[in-house]
Amino acid sequence: MTDMPPEFLDVNGTAIALRRLAGTQPGVVWLGGFRSDMLGTKAETLSSWAGSNGRAYLRHDYSGHGESGGDFVEGTISKWLGESLAVFRTFTEGPQVLVGSSMGAWIALRMVQELRKAGEGERVAGIVLLAPAPDFTSELVEPKLTAAHKRDLAKKGFFDVPSEYSSEAYVYTRALIEDGRLNRVMGGPIDTHCPVHVLQGLADPDVPHAHALRLVSLLPADDVTLSLIPDGDHRLSRPQDLDMLIRAVEAISTQRG
Repeated sequence: MTDMPPEFLDVNGTAIALRRLAGTQPGVVWLGGFRSDMLGTKAETLSSWAGSNGRAYLRHDYSGHGESGGDFVEGTISKWLGESLAVFRTFTEGPQVLVGSSMGAWIALRMVQELRKAGEGERVAGIVLLAPAPDFTSELVEPKLTAAHKRDLAKKGFFDVPSEYSSEAYVYTRALIEDGRLNRVMGGPIDTHCPVHVLQGLADPDVPHAHALRLVSLLPADDVTLSLIPDGDHRLSRPQDLDMLIRAVEAISTQRG
């Protein structure tokens, strides 16, 4: 695990923790998943690779995650997207490869949309998505809501479910779900204007591979690589998964370098 202390960026009054390495372009920007942090196995592996290869690398924790300030239950896709864009614009220059894991894939795709809208689309040299979960609130959470969940959302403004990855339950708020509907990206073609590589485990219990296949169908076919990992789970953190991640990032970085 890294010994590098975090830096902090104030985003709308919240201290967002980040770590960065100087190096060549295109740089690599890590976007973690729901309830994960920038010291996880995949983020650390990318840091080691970037450091060994002199590649610029940036990662951060969303508000309510890891070393950042803020309360997790106040988080929404819009809020975490805004923080990610602020960190990206403040600490990167030139083309970057966005690497998004699970919810981070959703953030990455929304970042591309917002950067293109602002005339900054050329800043994204490529995208690597692991176990991508864009639109997960409306596509994966809402269809499975029970009567009890709906009652809790109406009365308490949230419901929680046990997590396989933490002793703390996952909390889903009404604000997160409602805001998720406003940030959907899978309603039609997704114009990234850059190469995309998707890595998806076929043994993923959280994001079914059909979700990744549908995502790929919405991306421009000539610019997309899909790697299906027969025994891969949602985390994709085994040595062989990490090797695939590095190869994917390396290939896009070299292609656009």
